[in-house]
Amino acid sequence: MSRSLLLLSNSRGPDGRFLAHARDALAAQLAGVREALFVPFAGVTIDWDAYTARVAPVLAGLGVALRGVHAESDPRAAVEQAEAIVVGGGNTFRLLERLQATELLEPMRRRVADGCPYVGWSAGAVLAGPTIATTNDMPIVAPAGLGALAAVGFQINAHFTDAHPEGFRGETRRERLAEYLVLNPASRVIGLPEGSWLEVSGSAIRLGGPWSAPCFSTDGVRELDAGARVETVLEPTGWMADD
Repeated sequence: MSRSLLLLSNSRGPDGRFLAHARDALAAQLAGVREALFVPFAGVTIDWDAYTARVAPVLAGLGVALRGVHAESDPRAAVEQAEAIVVGGGNTFRLLERLQATELLEPMRRRVADGCPYVGWSAGAVLAGPTIATTNDMPIVAPAGLGALAAVGFQINAHFTDAHPEGFRGETRRERLAEYLVLNPASRVIGLPEGSWLEVSGSAIRLGGPWSAPCFSTDGVRELDAGARVETVLEPTGWMADD
């Protein structure tokens, strides 16, 4: 088995264009794919048909057709037969709740573990971890547990920022992640800044984009360099697979 994932912090670049900042990474991840299955369940303020229609032209420019899993007569079969799976951002709790309710989480987990190419941004990136516990989202619905795809062995915090506005007295993102690690001391969490992504290929993991990214653990915080291989930091005991 081998993994093939592209996990993006965000979908829009500074210029507002949709997925343009990671176009080359998307093209590489979906090379040879003719049709991808889109999971729009994280969308709450956008209709799922409209969400699919927003993503479709981007992938069409890469030669990839797109189908929305919500429109399939047999969603489970669509997952099991998908050439690639694309999971959009939005609310991570809603995404997980819908995947559980439609009984698609386990089939997706198996397909991704078997090497089906996976692309996820924001909530779709968080979903790739063992749990969604390090999302920034409000729990607007209550999924039956927080367990996710476990396609990677570390937690993801998308849209990571060190911003601390003057006069702000709430916890910073670093403080929130420190709280998580107190109660989950065996975990590692990568804070993916805007414009950054992870390319996962088998046991290899590379940090893409122009920015460095912090990795949080009970050993402290280690800054990961942009463009560097980072698997020994994020999964220091190695990724277990039947190659």
